[in-house]
Amino acid sequence: MILFLEIILLIVAVALCIPCVFLLLECLAASLPKREQQSDVEMEPVDAVKVSVLVPAHNESSGIRTTLETLLPQVSEPKNIVVIADNCNDDTAAIAREYGITVIERENSQLRGKGYALDYGLQFLEAQPPDIVVTVDGDCNVAPQTIERITRLAKKTNRPVQSTYLMEQPANPSSKDIISALAVRVKNLVRPSGLLRLGFPNLLTGSGMAFPWQVIRQISLANSKTVDDMQSSIDLAIAGYPTIYCDRALVTGRLMEKEAATSQRTRWEHGHIETLLTQSPRLLKAAIAQKRYELIMLALEIAIPPLSLLVMLWLGATAVASLAAVLGLSWIPLAILTLAGISIVCAVALSWAKFCRTEIPGKSLIAIPFYLLWKIPLYIAYSLEPQTKWLKTERDNS
Repeated sequence: MILFLEIILLIVAVALCIPCVFLLLECLAASLPKREQQSDVEMEPVDAVKVSVLVPAHNESSGIRTTLETLLPQVSEPKNIVVIADNCNDDTAAIAREYGITVIERENSQLRGKGYALDYGLQFLEAQPPDIVVTVDGDCNVAPQTIERITRLAKKTNRPVQSTYLMEQPANPSSKDIISALAVRVKNLVRPSGLLRLGFPNLLTGSGMAFPWQVIRQISLANSKTVDDMQSSIDLAIAGYPTIYCDRALVTGRLMEKEAATSQRTRWEHGHIETLLTQSPRLLKAAIAQKRYELIMLALEIAIPPLSLLVMLWLGATAVASLAAVLGLSWIPLAILTLAGISIVCAVALSWAKFCRTEIPGKSLIAIPFYLLWKIPLYIAYSLEPQTKWLKTERDNS
């Protein structure tokens, strides 16, 4: 019985240590000097490229103007921007039409979600398909030259391209908002930068994505998954088109506030957990069948759970391993978990020092334990009733 317990503890310790060490590897690589090869690709001349920008928008009347005003200077003609007003009951479509762009409306109360909206947009483009399709959410700011940079990179590499996708904090951010912004920066800036330096594929993170037409048509986007972009990354990678990260392109969204933030985070993290459990084995199987090591690296990236969950799992496992060691069982699981804990701390500290110091004061980090406490009900809810389907989070304007 004792041997069995020791084996279980060892398996748990190793299973936690692997993503922790891989996370540290990503953060260490991100701190290395930037490689210039990607910039060179962006500057190479390309033939005239026909680009269409799809903007899925569900009740985005409050933010669609800003999105369109940052997009219009970056396209050759307004009609190349296609807003998909998806199941809207506000004036999103009317506002978009004021800018002379293309607007299509979709009504389907049964099939709801961003994936269905994008699929509808792709069907609209089918008659005269572009060379490159760019997708931008209807509540984002698109930095200058972003569309050109990701379009060039997609054209040259014939691969999906993901911009840096960050979140603005609310006007008067709480400590929870600040730590949430830190988590987003680690996930959407630090880790992709590390994977890029290492030469590994990346994940699509939601907005500011570019796809060669023939590549995006390799998969179906018509689904209601809460992390449909992550799923698309996996499907495209297995099909032979792993995502590449463009660190010189930037799209910025907005963090939700109050109850809306909890709802949004619940959807994201429940979807991430579901994808981790179901798609990591699929990627490993495909890596072996296709003899492609980069799929193993992508599986490792997906195997890193949301950072707060990773810390909670580590704390629980370390407590059990410490008790076991005190009771005379093997100390090896505790040693492995100690290495995992050091990896987490070093990864977060390095990420903050290199990428977040100017935006996130160091004193804000003391709120991390309270942020973890806020997350506990979210993970309990996953075990009771996981949210793995898309559900629009209405913005809290209070």
